[in-house]
Amino acid sequence: MLLDALQCRNTGRPPIWLMRQAGRYLPEYRAMRRGRSLLEMFHCPKTIVEVTELPLNILNVDAAILFSDILTVFDGMQIRYDFQDQVGPVVFDSADAIQMRKPEEAYSHVIQGIETLKKRLEVPLLGFAGAPFTIASYLIEGKSSRDLKKTKQWLYREPESFSKLLDQITEATIAYLKCQIAAGVDAVQLFDSWANSLGIWEFREYCLKPMGKILKALDIPVILFCRGSSLFAEELATLNPAAISIDWSGDLPTIRKSIPKTIAVQGNLDPMLLYGSQPQIAAAADRLLDGMRGDPGYIFNLGHGLLPDIPVENVKFLVDYVRLRSEQV
Repeated sequence: MLLDALQCRNTGRPPIWLMRQAGRYLPEYRAMRRGRSLLEMFHCPKTIVEVTELPLNILNVDAAILFSDILTVFDGMQIRYDFQDQVGPVVFDSADAIQMRKPEEAYSHVIQGIETLKKRLEVPLLGFAGAPFTIASYLIEGKSSRDLKKTKQWLYREPESFSKLLDQITEATIAYLKCQIAAGVDAVQLFDSWANSLGIWEFREYCLKPMGKILKALDIPVILFCRGSSLFAEELATLNPAAISIDWSGDLPTIRKSIPKTIAVQGNLDPMLLYGSQPQIAAAADRLLDGMRGDPGYIFNLGHGLLPDIPVENVKFLVDYVRLRSEQV
């Protein structure tokens, strides 16, 4: 179903999966996390398998997405990083420290996890990576940053060296995704989480170009997602990806009209809505499903990832409602 939608050939109900569907909102995940670091969990093949499978057993979604993090690409660049409570991702090295490792060695834990999952899953498995601009921002800032001041200072003051850094990250990202593909993932999603911090000209140069290089290097369906995708949708469509995932700030049926019918669209419920009542959730899902009815390239998802304290019963309600309502239409 998902793979048909990625080819704009789905004749049944829209498939549904959710960004961050395996995460802290699940009590089962929190139990697995107790007493363990995130870095340890991301590097344990057994845990990768168990956490990836969690939402399939709990939510009955139509796809699995690999339990990992966008910073995993740093394993192939010999960049040290960690995940600190109350802080988030922290990167300890600068761009000068980049040294490429053999991908098969750097990502062996990911490869083992994928190979095991492919023997067990009955739904498609999505791999993923961070897009080069977002990865560069973590490397330059050292941690999450709302204004990306250091990154944008580098970008504007030394555009040539910034582009060279993006080239290095692009090379590493392609190698990382090729490892995932060789291990068996059915499609991949690129996350450009900080793309919305750029103006249109900078977006074209520093986000669109690197993503285009990645798409050309891969022979597999690729979903593009960035914050600001409702604004940048037509730009993203020029890369001819399999799908574009739209954030919640735009009207999806309207945006769909500006995207070629050969490109699938994914989204775009506001994750915050899941703090609301179930009648509110149903009404919002109805608007999306009605607006996208009959579109063979539509994938139901959120406009961004699930938040840690969203009530799990509301997430279950959403998935059940979308599946049941779609089957009844």
